[in-house]
Amino acid sequence: MGPLAILGPGILGLSTAQWAAECGLETWLLGRSHEHAEAGVHEIHRRWDRSLAKGRLSRKAWARAVDRLRAAPFSPSALNGVSILLEALPEDPDLKIPVLASAARWGPPELLLLSGTSALPVSDLAVRSGLVGRLLGFHLFVPVPRMAVVEMAVPAGTPQLWVDRARALALALHKRVVQVRDQPGFAAARMALAQGLEAIRLLEAGVASADDLDALMTLGYGHPIGPLELSDRVGLDLRLRIAERLAASGEDRFQPPPLLRKKVDEQTTGLKTGKGLYTWDPHGRRE
Repeated sequence: MGPLAILGPGILGLSTAQWAAECGLETWLLGRSHEHAEAGVHEIHRRWDRSLAKGRLSRKAWARAVDRLRAAPFSPSALNGVSILLEALPEDPDLKIPVLASAARWGPPELLLLSGTSALPVSDLAVRSGLVGRLLGFHLFVPVPRMAVVEMAVPAGTPQLWVDRARALALALHKRVVQVRDQPGFAAARMALAQGLEAIRLLEAGVASADDLDALMTLGYGHPIGPLELSDRVGLDLRLRIAERLAASGEDRFQPPPLLRKKVDEQTTGLKTGKGLYTWDPHGRRE
């Protein structure tokens, strides 16, 4: 497998680039400038330093991973020799579509193009970026090193060659592949969103506290994280956008509760702002 380029040094991009390098893939982290991408690489190095100090990563594995990771600005030259491009930008079609179209123009015809979206219909992104039959959804779960599955959304008519290559990448990243029909919200986001919205409705109605509602799911059903904490970690603004899209398509069960709209209007959208359904400290811990 040739080099993997990951566009976007955000939460998803950093987590994926870190894990890809650890898995033995030559990895390019691309940003809007060299400085932007380099800052992302420095953050990954800090994570590796912490793993070294805690004994989670051997010095030999660390040295190999460091050698495999590079930073570059998103440009035609950055795609020279690249086999796969994974777009890992925020969940906004207006951000994703121009860069996907540019990547198709700049890269070789055999460049595999993947979107890291967790909810946007891939077929819509493909139509608007001129990539019908060439773009797949590749939804990795964060933190990528710890989560063992990838949700792969395949639009109708996608050549099997592209599907097989995407599966090969997933296996190289040691992930189980769950292939789903391409639709708004795919499958994982729909299930998580339905539970999260209901938990917000219960909180809004005063049925129980956020901590207690989450405890019912973690301690009662064995979930690793409760639906309210997960909503804060994902971002209440993203939850709202997905819910609005699904509700607008006639799926009334996804109508956003007023509390969710209120939090987003107040710009208290969860972990990234330090406050949402919970209050968070600068280290990403609930207060």
